[in-house]
Amino acid sequence: MMSDMNLDKILFQASVWIIPVILAVTFHEAAHGWVAWKRGDDTAYMLGRVTFNPIKHIDPFGTALLPAMLLYFSGGQVMFGYAKPVPVHFNRLFNPRRDMVLVALAGPGVNLLLAVVAAYLFHTLSFLPRDVAEWVGYNLYNSIWINLLLCLFNMLPIPPLDGGRVAVGVLPRNLAYRLAGLERAGMFIILGAVFLLPWLGAKFDMNLNVFWWLIGGPASNLREQMLNFAGVF
Repeated sequence: MMSDMNLDKILFQASVWIIPVILAVTFHEAAHGWVAWKRGDDTAYMLGRVTFNPIKHIDPFGTALLPAMLLYFSGGQVMFGYAKPVPVHFNRLFNPRRDMVLVALAGPGVNLLLAVVAAYLFHTLSFLPRDVAEWVGYNLYNSIWINLLLCLFNMLPIPPLDGGRVAVGVLPRNLAYRLAGLERAGMFIILGAVFLLPWLGAKFDMNLNVFWWLIGGPASNLREQMLNFAGVF
C-alpha cells in the first residue's frame, strides 16, 4: 500500500509539471485564436476557443498524459504534447498569406513571453512561505523549460507546425506550395524524429536524438541565459 509520503511526493511532482504544461498550451492556442479573430476569422471566437479556460483547449492524452509520460521516462529531458488545434479558416483573414504568418507566430510568441515572465517571477519567491516558495519555484523553473521547448519545437519549419505555416507564408509561392504539400506527412516526420530515430540509435549505439540537437540543447542554453539576464542566477 502506498504511504502518504510517497503519495505526497507523486502529487508534488505531477503538479509542478502538469500545471505549467496546461498553462503553456492553453495560452498558445488562445493566442492563435485571438490573432485570427482580430485578423478577420472569428471561427475560434464563435467556438469559445479565444479563452484562457484550459478545458476548452485540453486534449486529455496529448496535453496531460503524453507529456507527463515523456517527462517522467526521460528525466525531464523530452517533452512532446499537443492541445486541440484552434480552427482557423485562412481564406477569411484580411490578408490570408500575411495574416497566416501572424496567426502562426502568436502561439510560440506567447510561449516565449511566458518563459520571460516566469524567469522574472523568481524574484517574488522571497515573499512566500518556504514550502510554498519551493512549490512555486519548481513550477516557474519548469514553466520556463516547457514554454521554451514548445516555442522552439513549434517553430520547426515543418507543416503542420507553426514554423511550417510561417515558412509557407514567406517563401516564394512555388516553394510554399511544395512545403504545404508535406502537411499530411508532417506529423509522421515529427513523430519519427522524436521517437523512432532515438530508438534506432540506441539499437546501433548511435546518438540519433534529433529532438535534443534541434530543440532540447538550444532550449537548455536559452533557459540559463534567460535566468542570468533576469538576475536569478
